[in-house]
Amino acid sequence: ATRFARREPFRHVVIDGFFRDEYARALLATFPAFESGDARTEAGELGGKSVVEQIRALGGAWAALDDAIQAPEFLDLVSRITGIPDLLYDPDYIGGGTHENVQGQGLDPHVDFNYHPGTRWHRRLNLIVYLNPEWDEAWGGALELQSDPWSEGANRRRRIAPLFNRCVIFETTETSWHGFPRIELPAERRELTRKSFAIYLYTRERPPAQTAAPHATIYVPDTRPEDIVPGTCLGEAQVAELDRRYAQLRGQLRFLYDREQDF
Repeated sequence: ATRFARREPFRHVVIDGFFRDEYARALLATFPAFESGDARTEAGELGGKSVVEQIRALGGAWAALDDAIQAPEFLDLVSRITGIPDLLYDPDYIGGGTHENVQGQGLDPHVDFNYHPGTRWHRRLNLIVYLNPEWDEAWGGALELQSDPWSEGANRRRRIAPLFNRCVIFETTETSWHGFPRIELPAERRELTRKSFAIYLYTRERPPAQTAAPHATIYVPDTRPEDIVPGTCLGEAQVAELDRRYAQLRGQLRFLYDREQDF
Protein backbone atom coordinates (compact mmCIF):
# COMPACT_ATOMS: atom_id res chain seq x y z
CA ALA A 1 0.00 0.00 0.00
CA THR A 2 2.88 2.37 0.75
CA ARG A 3 4.48 1.66 -2.61
CA PHE A 4 1.17 2.02 -4.45
CA ALA A 5 0.54 5.45 -2.91
CA ARG A 6 3.68 6.95 -4.48
CA ARG A 7 2.92 8.82 -7.68
CA GLU A 8 5.89 7.72 -9.76
CA PRO A 9 4.51 8.76 -12.24
CA PHE A 10 1.06 7.72 -10.96
CA ARG A 11 -0.17 5.26 -8.36
CA HIS A 12 0.97 1.69 -8.98
CA VAL A 13 2.72 -1.25 -7.36
CA VAL A 14 4.88 -4.11 -8.68
CA ILE A 15 4.52 -7.46 -6.88
CA ASP A 16 6.90 -10.27 -7.83
CA GLY A 17 6.03 -13.90 -7.11
CA PHE A 18 2.33 -13.03 -7.29
CA PHE A 19 1.11 -16.63 -7.62
CA ARG A 20 2.65 -19.77 -6.19
CA ASP A 21 5.28 -20.79 -8.71
CA GLU A 22 3.71 -24.14 -9.58
CA TYR A 23 0.35 -22.45 -10.17
CA ALA A 24 1.87 -19.76 -12.40
CA ARG A 25 3.51 -22.54 -14.44
CA ALA A 26 0.16 -24.32 -14.75
CA LEU A 27 -1.32 -21.14 -16.21
CA LEU A 28 1.56 -20.86 -18.65
CA ALA A 29 1.27 -24.54 -19.66
CA THR A 30 -2.39 -24.04 -20.62
CA PHE A 31 -2.02 -20.55 -22.11
CA PRO A 32 -4.13 -20.45 -25.31
CA ALA A 33 -2.56 -20.60 -28.75
CA PHE A 34 -2.31 -17.23 -30.50
CA GLU A 35 -4.62 -18.44 -33.29
CA SER A 36 -7.41 -19.29 -30.83
CA GLY A 37 -7.82 -15.71 -29.59
CA ASP A 38 -9.22 -12.50 -31.01
CA ALA A 39 -6.34 -10.87 -32.88
CA ARG A 40 -8.28 -7.98 -34.40
CA THR A 41 -7.50 -4.35 -33.60
CA GLU A 42 -10.03 -1.73 -32.53
CA ALA A 43 -10.27 -0.85 -36.23
CA GLY A 44 -11.24 -4.46 -37.03
CA GLU A 45 -7.96 -5.36 -38.73
CA LEU A 46 -5.69 -8.33 -37.93
CA GLY A 47 -2.89 -7.26 -35.59
CA GLY A 48 -0.06 -8.61 -33.50
CA LYS A 49 -2.06 -9.03 -30.28
CA SER A 50 -4.34 -11.96 -29.46
CA VAL A 51 -6.89 -11.80 -26.63
CA VAL A 52 -9.04 -14.46 -24.95
CA GLU A 53 -11.64 -12.95 -22.62
CA GLN A 54 -13.51 -16.14 -21.65
CA ILE A 55 -10.81 -17.62 -19.47
CA ARG A 56 -12.94 -20.32 -17.83
CA ALA A 57 -12.92 -22.20 -21.13
CA LEU A 58 -9.13 -22.56 -20.90
CA GLY A 59 -9.20 -25.34 -18.30
CA GLY A 60 -9.03 -26.01 -14.59
CA ALA A 61 -6.18 -23.67 -13.65
CA TRP A 62 -7.89 -20.74 -15.36
CA ALA A 63 -11.30 -21.57 -13.92
CA ALA A 64 -9.72 -21.61 -10.45
CA LEU A 65 -8.21 -18.19 -11.18
CA ASP A 66 -11.59 -16.85 -12.22
CA ASP A 67 -13.08 -18.17 -8.97
CA ALA A 68 -10.32 -16.61 -6.91
CA ILE A 69 -10.34 -13.08 -8.33
CA GLN A 70 -14.08 -12.61 -7.86
CA ALA A 71 -13.96 -13.75 -4.24
CA PRO A 72 -14.55 -11.03 -1.60
CA GLU A 73 -11.22 -11.91 0.05
CA PHE A 74 -9.29 -11.06 -3.10
CA LEU A 75 -11.22 -7.87 -3.86
CA ASP A 76 -10.79 -6.75 -0.24
CA LEU A 77 -7.04 -7.41 -0.47
CA VAL A 78 -6.74 -5.24 -3.58
CA SER A 79 -8.83 -2.56 -1.85
CA ARG A 80 -6.43 -2.56 1.09
CA ILE A 81 -3.44 -2.21 -1.22
CA THR A 82 -4.94 0.57 -3.34
CA GLY A 83 -7.22 2.39 -0.88
CA ILE A 84 -10.14 2.03 -3.33
CA PRO A 85 -13.14 0.45 -1.55
CA ASP A 86 -16.02 -1.61 -2.94
CA LEU A 87 -14.20 -2.97 -5.99
CA LEU A 88 -16.24 -4.91 -8.54
CA TYR A 89 -15.16 -7.86 -10.69
CA ASP A 90 -16.10 -7.95 -14.37
CA PRO A 91 -17.38 -11.44 -15.32
CA ASP A 92 -17.14 -10.54 -19.03
CA TYR A 93 -13.44 -9.53 -18.86
CA ILE A 94 -14.11 -6.69 -21.32
CA GLY A 95 -10.65 -5.91 -22.79
CA GLY A 96 -9.01 -8.29 -20.31
CA GLY A 97 -8.24 -12.00 -20.11
CA THR A 98 -5.14 -13.46 -21.73
CA HIS A 99 -3.03 -11.16 -23.91
CA GLU A 100 -0.30 -12.33 -26.28
CA ASN A 101 1.93 -10.05 -28.38
CA VAL A 102 4.25 -11.17 -31.18
CA GLN A 103 7.43 -9.87 -32.80
CA GLY A 104 7.01 -6.30 -34.10
CA GLN A 105 4.02 -5.49 -31.89
CA GLY A 106 4.06 -2.42 -29.65
CA LEU A 107 1.47 -0.37 -27.82
CA ASP A 108 1.38 3.41 -28.06
CA PRO A 109 0.96 5.34 -24.79
CA HIS A 110 -2.74 5.55 -23.97
CA VAL A 111 -5.36 6.00 -21.30
CA ASP A 112 -8.04 3.33 -21.12
CA PHE A 113 -11.78 3.54 -21.61
CA ASN A 114 -13.26 4.88 -18.40
CA TYR A 115 -16.68 3.20 -18.11
CA HIS A 116 -17.68 -0.42 -18.48
CA PRO A 117 -19.68 -0.52 -21.73
CA GLY A 118 -22.42 -2.70 -20.25
CA THR A 119 -22.83 -1.82 -16.58
CA ARG A 120 -21.54 1.78 -16.84
CA TRP A 121 -19.38 1.17 -13.76
CA HIS A 122 -16.28 3.36 -13.35
CA ARG A 123 -13.04 1.63 -14.36
CA ARG A 124 -10.60 2.06 -11.46
CA LEU A 125 -7.71 -0.44 -11.67
CA ASN A 126 -5.69 -2.54 -14.09
CA LEU A 127 -4.12 -5.70 -12.70
CA ILE A 128 -1.67 -7.47 -15.02
CA VAL A 129 0.33 -10.65 -14.38
CA TYR A 130 3.13 -11.46 -16.83
CA LEU A 131 3.91 -15.06 -17.83
CA ASN A 132 7.26 -14.83 -19.64
CA PRO A 133 9.91 -17.20 -18.24
CA GLU A 134 12.45 -15.83 -20.72
CA TRP A 135 12.57 -12.09 -21.41
CA ASP A 136 15.32 -9.52 -21.91
CA GLU A 137 14.38 -5.86 -21.52
CA ALA A 138 16.54 -5.12 -24.59
CA TRP A 139 13.85 -6.95 -26.62
CA GLY A 140 11.28 -4.20 -25.96
CA GLY A 141 7.86 -5.05 -24.58
CA ALA A 142 8.45 -3.54 -21.12
CA LEU A 143 5.45 -1.80 -19.59
CA GLU A 144 6.02 1.97 -19.56
CA LEU A 145 4.08 4.21 -17.19
CA GLN A 146 4.22 7.87 -18.28
CA SER A 147 3.15 11.16 -16.76
CA ASP A 148 2.34 12.99 -20.03
CA PRO A 149 3.33 11.60 -23.45
CA TRP A 150 2.04 14.80 -25.10
CA SER A 151 4.93 16.72 -23.48
CA GLU A 152 8.15 14.89 -24.31
CA GLY A 153 10.36 17.29 -22.39
CA ALA A 154 8.40 17.00 -19.15
CA ASN A 155 7.29 13.39 -19.51
CA ARG A 156 8.30 11.15 -16.59
CA ARG A 157 8.53 7.40 -17.26
CA ARG A 158 8.86 4.19 -15.33
CA ARG A 159 9.74 1.02 -17.23
CA ILE A 160 8.74 -2.40 -15.83
CA ALA A 161 10.05 -5.59 -17.47
CA PRO A 162 7.32 -8.22 -18.17
CA LEU A 163 8.98 -10.96 -16.13
CA PHE A 164 7.43 -14.28 -15.17
CA ASN A 165 4.89 -14.17 -12.31
CA ARG A 166 5.30 -10.41 -11.91
CA CYS A 167 2.09 -8.49 -11.15
CA VAL A 168 1.53 -4.79 -11.76
CA ILE A 169 -1.49 -3.01 -10.31
CA PHE A 170 -2.11 0.58 -11.40
CA GLU A 171 -4.93 3.07 -11.20
CA THR A 172 -7.07 3.94 -14.22
CA THR A 173 -7.55 7.70 -14.50
CA GLU A 174 -7.52 10.37 -17.19
CA THR A 175 -3.73 10.64 -16.75
CA SER A 176 -2.64 7.01 -16.25
CA TRP A 177 -0.73 6.85 -19.54
CA HIS A 178 0.86 3.50 -20.31
CA GLY A 179 2.05 1.32 -23.21
CA PHE A 180 5.11 -0.64 -24.29
CA PRO A 181 7.83 -0.21 -26.95
CA ARG A 182 7.77 -2.47 -29.98
CA ILE A 183 8.99 -6.04 -29.48
CA GLU A 184 12.25 -6.66 -31.35
CA LEU A 185 13.40 -10.24 -30.68
CA PRO A 186 16.75 -11.67 -31.81
CA ALA A 187 16.45 -13.74 -34.98
CA GLU A 188 17.04 -16.97 -33.05
CA ARG A 189 14.28 -16.18 -30.50
CA ARG A 190 11.47 -15.09 -32.83
CA GLU A 191 9.26 -17.94 -31.60
CA LEU A 192 8.86 -16.18 -28.23
CA THR A 193 5.80 -14.06 -27.52
CA ARG A 194 4.89 -11.63 -24.74
CA LYS A 195 2.22 -13.29 -22.57
CA SER A 196 0.13 -11.76 -19.80
CA PHE A 197 -3.19 -11.97 -17.99
CA ALA A 198 -5.18 -8.83 -17.22
CA ILE A 199 -8.25 -7.94 -15.20
CA TYR A 200 -9.90 -4.57 -14.78
CA LEU A 201 -11.69 -3.67 -11.58
CA TYR A 202 -14.54 -1.20 -11.22
CA THR A 203 -16.64 0.75 -8.72
CA ARG A 204 -20.20 2.06 -8.95
CA GLU A 205 -19.07 5.55 -7.96
CA ARG A 206 -15.81 7.49 -8.01
CA PRO A 207 -14.69 10.87 -6.59
CA PRO A 208 -16.20 13.73 -8.64
CA ALA A 209 -12.76 15.26 -9.25
CA GLN A 210 -11.72 12.06 -11.08
CA THR A 211 -14.90 11.71 -13.12
CA ALA A 212 -14.91 12.48 -16.84
CA ALA A 213 -17.31 12.06 -19.74
CA PRO A 214 -17.34 8.54 -21.21
CA HIS A 215 -14.62 7.85 -23.77
CA ALA A 216 -12.90 4.93 -25.49
CA THR A 217 -9.16 4.26 -25.28
CA ILE A 218 -7.13 7.36 -26.25
CA TYR A 219 -3.71 6.84 -27.89
CA VAL A 220 -0.73 9.14 -28.40
CA PRO A 221 1.08 8.12 -31.63
CA ASP A 222 4.83 7.97 -32.12
CA THR A 223 6.78 11.12 -32.97
CA ARG A 224 9.49 11.31 -35.64
CA PRO A 225 12.17 8.58 -35.31
CA GLU A 226 15.21 10.01 -33.53
CA ASP A 227 17.62 8.91 -36.28
CA ILE A 228 15.84 10.99 -38.93
CA VAL A 229 17.21 14.54 -38.85
CA PRO A 230 17.65 17.27 -41.47
CA GLY A 231 19.96 15.97 -44.18
CA THR A 232 19.29 12.27 -43.51
CA CYS A 233 19.35 10.06 -46.60
CA LEU A 234 16.66 7.51 -45.83
CA GLY A 235 17.51 3.82 -45.98
CA GLU A 236 15.06 0.95 -46.47
CA ALA A 237 14.67 0.34 -42.74
CA GLN A 238 13.90 4.01 -42.05
CA VAL A 239 11.32 4.17 -44.83
CA ALA A 240 9.71 0.99 -43.49
CA GLU A 241 9.57 2.51 -40.01
CA LEU A 242 7.98 5.71 -41.35
CA ASP A 243 5.45 3.63 -43.30
CA ARG A 244 4.62 1.69 -40.13
CA ARG A 245 4.09 4.85 -38.10
CA TYR A 246 1.97 6.51 -40.76
CA ALA A 247 -0.13 3.37 -41.19
CA GLN A 248 -0.69 3.15 -37.44
CA LEU A 249 -1.61 6.82 -37.22
CA ARG A 250 -3.98 6.57 -40.18
CA GLY A 251 -5.57 3.48 -38.65
CA GLN A 252 -6.19 5.34 -35.41
CA LEU A 253 -7.72 8.28 -37.27
CA ARG A 254 -9.94 5.92 -39.28
CA PHE A 255 -11.10 4.22 -36.10
CA LEU A 256 -11.91 7.59 -34.51
CA TYR A 257 -13.76 8.71 -37.63
CA ASP A 258 -15.84 5.51 -37.76
CA ARG A 259 -16.60 5.79 -34.05
CA GLU A 260 -17.67 9.40 -34.50
CA GLN A 261 -19.97 8.35 -37.34
CA ASP A 262 -21.52 5.67 -35.12
CA PHE A 263 -21.98 8.22 -32.34
